[in-house]
Amino acid sequence: MTLLRRLAALLSDLRLAILLLLLIASASAIGTILPQGEDPALYLERFNADPWLGVINGERMLQLQLDHVYSSGWFLGLLGWLGVALMLCSWRRQWPALQSALRWIDYREPRQLSKLALAETLSSPDPKKGITNLATSLRAQGWQVQEQQGRLAARRGVVGRVGPLLVHTGMVLLMLGAAWGSLGGNRLERFLAPGRSLDLLDRSGNSQLTLTLDQFTIERDPAGRTEQFRSQLSLQPPGDNEAVFKEISVNHPLRYRGMTVYQADWSLATITVQLGRSPLLQLPLQTFPELGDQLWGLVLPTRPDGSEPVLLTLGSEAGPVQVFGEGGELITNLRPGGSSVEVNGLPLRVVEVMPASGLLLKRDPGVPLVYSGFAITLLGGGLSLVATRQLWAVEDPEHQKLHIAGLCNRNLSGFAQEFPTLLSRADEIHA
Repeated sequence: MTLLRRLAALLSDLRLAILLLLLIASASAIGTILPQGEDPALYLERFNADPWLGVINGERMLQLQLDHVYSSGWFLGLLGWLGVALMLCSWRRQWPALQSALRWIDYREPRQLSKLALAETLSSPDPKKGITNLATSLRAQGWQVQEQQGRLAARRGVVGRVGPLLVHTGMVLLMLGAAWGSLGGNRLERFLAPGRSLDLLDRSGNSQLTLTLDQFTIERDPAGRTEQFRSQLSLQPPGDNEAVFKEISVNHPLRYRGMTVYQADWSLATITVQLGRSPLLQLPLQTFPELGDQLWGLVLPTRPDGSEPVLLTLGSEAGPVQVFGEGGELITNLRPGGSSVEVNGLPLRVVEVMPASGLLLKRDPGVPLVYSGFAITLLGGGLSLVATRQLWAVEDPEHQKLHIAGLCNRNLSGFAQEFPTLLSRADEIHA
């Protein structure tokens, strides 16, 4: 039993809780700096050649689970440890403090009041009437007052004692929500071209929702820079005959049946070209990181045997499409929907460039807990700022004295400034 008490005291120590908070904050910073949830090969390729901080290479990073910090075992362990520490602290400290604050303290003797932080003695020809009138004045100011024979107890702001308990409760809910979201949540990022659909399956392989991109538009400023992009979506739940039509854009996600769809990015999906008298050819585009960011293209042969290829590159759906020869020389620029230009003896025309919408789909069952915990923590933090003030008065009819004393759990100096005002009203009563 003694060992359990010592362990509970250790786990509920404030210094341990602060240390755990610092460790969790440091881990969160690491998760923000390092890319999360990428393919393991990316970490090996990137960090084996250039170790992070000069020490941690790709293999060590995967071993330490730094590629998925927020769902790693050690991070969830820190959250659990902090949660246990907060619950023990609430049980051993905050709950008894709240119970103590709700109990009325009955001081019967003037000598008991003289030991308090604020204490004064007033001359009073009728101390009993003075206590009655003082109680009336305090009630008018919102104090709770308990009168007994020859004495008075009053308090205000007891609700502030609930604040620390609510803060601990809110933080535990936050951590439970974060852990539940990491373990039970889903995340999917896909580029979808207009007219294409995406089936979302449950763990059993059954369709939960069919998401179709009906239209995708990119809004640009006069200089051609991207300002906003929007996706018109239709959502078809299984068994429903009517689809739901919604629009999303950057900073305006869609929340539907516990799932959130974000407009995360954009890309170029396909290019439609015509070589000579050939039919229209819709060809997929790919990125070329080695040539620059936000650059797409494809290698297009101009002969039936696949020889004499040209490289087509473009940075936006509006073009221009740059055409390079085998030696890397720029042959021409083409505009989507424009006229054809002769390339290697063949007319080449770009008919259309189809952009793709980058959609991020997240299902996080812990979101309600996170929001609730955050709201409770804010409420508790606000209530913690409320000072609990207590006041006692004991009559001394033999010496015609009225003894008044007070306590405050925080901002004692503020209560000390208010205390003379209470005494002055008592003086007016007894004058």
